[in-house]
Amino acid sequence: MTVMTKWLFKAMTELYSRKWISRMTGTFAQSSASRVFIPRFAKLYGIAVHEAEKELGQYRTLNEFFTRRLKPGSRAIHHGDRSLVSPVDALITGAGSINQGTMLSVKGQDYTIEELLGRTPRAASYMNGYYYVLYLSPTDYHRIHSPIEGDVMEREHLKGKVYPVNDFGLTVMTRVLSRNERLVTYIKHGGGEVAVVKVGAMNVSSIRYVEPQRNRLAKGDELAYFEFGSTVVLLMEDGTYSPDGAIGVGAKVRMGQRLGDLAKK
Repeated sequence: MTVMTKWLFKAMTELYSRKWISRMTGTFAQSSASRVFIPRFAKLYGIAVHEAEKELGQYRTLNEFFTRRLKPGSRAIHHGDRSLVSPVDALITGAGSINQGTMLSVKGQDYTIEELLGRTPRAASYMNGYYYVLYLSPTDYHRIHSPIEGDVMEREHLKGKVYPVNDFGLTVMTRVLSRNERLVTYIKHGGGEVAVVKVGAMNVSSIRYVEPQRNRLAKGDELAYFEFGSTVVLLMEDGTYSPDGAIGVGAKVRMGQRLGDLAKK
């Protein structure tokens, strides 16, 4: 990609990242007129429709299909006492130790924990922890689950843009994970705390919490869902986590799959 082409795409993305465009997309996806596109959408993205809770014809809108639940038993939850599991079906696009408050080289860009978490005092506990960046494509199941058993200590809404979080967005745009709208859930477990950062994206009309919201979560309980593709950044506090060395950047993971182990209680 030439410098001029990159500049042009970046300028167009800035224009189309306005929330009113995402709202328009969301309005159509929630309308009955969108229903006719469900079979075509499922075929285009190779979605495993046999896992869906309902038959395709039972979904009233494209959005309802996109935010579908799965049939019971479609995902195995690793129930080890210390295991931390993936909260989503996703591609790992970033992972590693946090170095003095910085996530280094996520698609060639560095992110500070303070900026990602909206400069909350809680950020101080994650300065030398561990992180995963989990990208959900349109193919993926889009509900977000708790990676651990624990208590919800805080929920925070951080306002922002709706830039794309795909490969183009993460490499060409500037620090989109910290600039996009985010919902952050802090969950306390026996050995520390985990932050589940849900990042909005272009054409995502919203990130929604599952109702009723629970303050006590079992591993695998539903937290929220994305309306169209996006990203989850999973953060573990300093000294509380040991990753599975066989699972890293480029790996495709499924919700409930063990990513590593938490510190002993």
